[in-house]
Amino acid sequence: MIDNVCVFASSCNFLDESYYKEAEKLGQLLSQNDMNMVYGGSCLGLMWACAKEVKAGGKRLIGIMPEKLRELDVYSDYCDEFYVTPCMRSRKAKMDEMSDALIALPGGFGTLEELSEMIVQKQLGYNQKAIVILNTNGFYNNLLKFFDDIIEQKFANKKAQNLYYVADTPEAVLEYLKDYNAQDFSVKKEDIYAR
Repeated sequence: MIDNVCVFASSCNFLDESYYKEAEKLGQLLSQNDMNMVYGGSCLGLMWACAKEVKAGGKRLIGIMPEKLRELDVYSDYCDEFYVTPCMRSRKAKMDEMSDALIALPGGFGTLEELSEMIVQKQLGYNQKAIVILNTNGFYNNLLKFFDDIIEQKFANKKAQNLYYVADTPEAVLEYLKDYNAQDFSVKKEDIYAR
């Protein structure tokens, strides 16, 4: 059962309005489906657009922020739980520890790094969590093409495509999460190394 969903997302306030609308819709759907949100603890960008809707829907916000960002005063006072970590690496570990699934919304280098690490963690069998990429406005199309190139050129096994799910809408994200069964996922040597 999925109770706490980790959301990786941009902290930028200057994106096209459509990105915020989709993030808000996702937050509404998470709360309607009785899911709490684990996130970077920010009051900015797509992070906050999603988080404020989760909170408005009566669910819990769990914020996790490294010290350097906390010092910049960009945190949200609306978090039900708030953790400050020494660095970004420890932040990711805490987010992983506290979540049952994760969603990557459009974002910058931080979001890309977080998503990549979680895919590798799953690839190696360190977790069996649902990983969903919300591809609003086709934002991730080029990255997904790069993932395909990695597989086509045998830098990763073709089964790596089963590590994550790509959704075009918040509704598709929730449908995937509701149907996800972690026990369907297992790791074998031949699944990791390219063939």
